[in-house]
Amino acid sequence: MAGSRSGALAWWLQFPAPLREVASLRLIGSVGAGAVLYLTPLVFHQEAFSASSVTLGLAIAALAGTLGRFLSGLLLDRGVNCGVPVLLACFAALAADSNLFAARSFPAYAQGQVLMGIAMGLYWPAIELAVPLGCASGSGPIPSARGFALARSADAAGVALGALIGALLASRGQLRGIYLLDMICLSTMVLLLLLRRLPDPPARSVNTGNGAAPRWRQWLPPLLPVLLITLLATALPALMQSALPLDLVRGGLRRAAMPAGLGALLIGLQLGLLLLLQWPLGQWLARRPVATGLALSLACFALGTATLALSALFSQGLWLVALAQGPLALGLAAFLPTATEAVIELTPAEHQGVAMALFSQCFAISSLVAPPLAGLALDHQGHGSGLWLLFALLCLPGLQLARRLRPEASAG
Repeated sequence: MAGSRSGALAWWLQFPAPLREVASLRLIGSVGAGAVLYLTPLVFHQEAFSASSVTLGLAIAALAGTLGRFLSGLLLDRGVNCGVPVLLACFAALAADSNLFAARSFPAYAQGQVLMGIAMGLYWPAIELAVPLGCASGSGPIPSARGFALARSADAAGVALGALIGALLASRGQLRGIYLLDMICLSTMVLLLLLRRLPDPPARSVNTGNGAAPRWRQWLPPLLPVLLITLLATALPALMQSALPLDLVRGGLRRAAMPAGLGALLIGLQLGLLLLLQWPLGQWLARRPVATGLALSLACFALGTATLALSALFSQGLWLVALAQGPLALGLAAFLPTATEAVIELTPAEHQGVAMALFSQCFAISSLVAPPLAGLALDHQGHGSGLWLLFALLCLPGLQLARRLRPEASAG
């Protein structure tokens, strides 16, 4: 026992202290976020909101998130410490949790989602930029790829734990307690940020030279397949947070409706698998072309969503829903570390900032578009089998796009 503890401590201490602080913040923040993001649809399903109303609120949050992301980027480009947008995000999320905890009407729900979207938009650019800055600082700098693997593992651990705590609250009939859990996590983050600063971004220089326009035509076309794949792949987490909880509690063609607690446990199963797979799979894919990771993720998404569609046809479809969580978690674990690396490999160093901004917006667009369309499909069909089958079919042309990346990725 003592040996395993010392081994875990040695593994943790191999990372620079600033990176460990960033990972700790991400872990704490993800506990509350995991419960809120995945279980909010169940809260307002219990309030008899339609699927369209619930998913519209999530789309409103995504739209507000684009504004928050823009503001965060402006602050960071002016050399503001990474902790400032994260602090602002914490305060916005605390206000959102207060609104959502008491919300019983759609306007109150929408107001809470706007605040939550702004918080997420402020948070992600800053906490992502803090990772490579944390890798480069301290007494022992490390490659940023390893730092991102640690950060995403911390995210996965926090989200899985938060979803499981939310499932426990749901089973006790106290589902709105997820907002109190998030408020505790956010308050802890505020305290840690006030005690110790995150790294400062480097000073930015503005390039005013000629010839910028032709360079867009050189680097943007090879990047477009990655952006299209990202639009498709990032729609899946948005659907997991919005459509899947509603599909489970409403039932399929023959699959019975599930209690909210059981549905939350199934979502927690996927997040737990993601936690187990994230670090080893990310390390394995780091030694292979980016096309391999992207193709693996899309194949797994197709298999997982096709299984979800099939589950609606059986009275014992619960087992197929559980089975689908494996490939879905594998696909997410493959996509998360690979897509960012693909953007870096396919973009010249002087344009990587703009490329990462375009990449980040794909997440916002997917979250804005996918949930409302899914809500309309659920309300129209009464089940999610058509939605999941459509997603599985869309993954097939995505696989063709991934194959097109192989020459450019290998060349990098």
